[in-house]
Amino acid sequence: MAGPDPMSVRTTGISRVQVVIPARDEEARLGACLRSVAESVRRLSQARPGVRVGVTVVLDRCTDASPAVASRFAVDVVVSHWGNVGAARRAGIEHAVLRSTDGPTGGPAGTWVACTDGDTVVPPTWLLDQVLQAGVGVQLVVGAVTPDPVDGDAAVAGLWRERHRGARAGDHVHGANLGFRLDAYRAVGGFPALAEHEDVALVRALRAHGVRQGVAPTVVTSARLVGRTPGGFAGYLRGLDEGLRVEA
Repeated sequence: MAGPDPMSVRTTGISRVQVVIPARDEEARLGACLRSVAESVRRLSQARPGVRVGVTVVLDRCTDASPAVASRFAVDVVVSHWGNVGAARRAGIEHAVLRSTDGPTGGPAGTWVACTDGDTVVPPTWLLDQVLQAGVGVQLVVGAVTPDPVDGDAAVAGLWRERHRGARAGDHVHGANLGFRLDAYRAVGGFPALAEHEDVALVRALRAHGVRQGVAPTVVTSARLVGRTPGGFAGYLRGLDEGLRVEA
């Protein structure tokens, strides 16, 4: 499949940003996530007042108080029963795009989608940094994650840092720190309905499509060892923990 016209890449500006956050039983962490996103939205609005921003939280098979937490913030809420993070991300984007038709947006090429997770805290410049990169032709950003030292095992966190010392930003794909232009996302068919690694599959398709890639600022995510997917980041940390126990 041919890539986008290079001229359109250079001249397209972003007029709308849609943040999509899947959450499954994240009542303990969702508030911190949404506060960090709200601050990032504020920073973006200060620097780029013409950019419209929407935040969508996808509550996927939640059985806890996550809906109550989300209700305290200025976000759209989608209730999902998929129990599948790929399907949840996809549903959130579809909902956000439909909601964005209430005014001029510049179309799919002028819409940026930023993805994180309900157990993740983003830095204040997270959105502004992505929009600035999109303004010079970047269509995909892949950012690093670091485990939250507050809720993790110090030995596991130390081994994680050792394993990732020297890694280049963008080497690893995380759905908790991902952004892309909507037209590029649509061109490759969007997120597949996978229980895990839906982020890797999407980025692989976007790279094959020939998009220009940048790097998102690092986010902080939960260091728990039991996650909401079969593997994912929690599964990776659990593997490190098991390795330490064997060595002991």
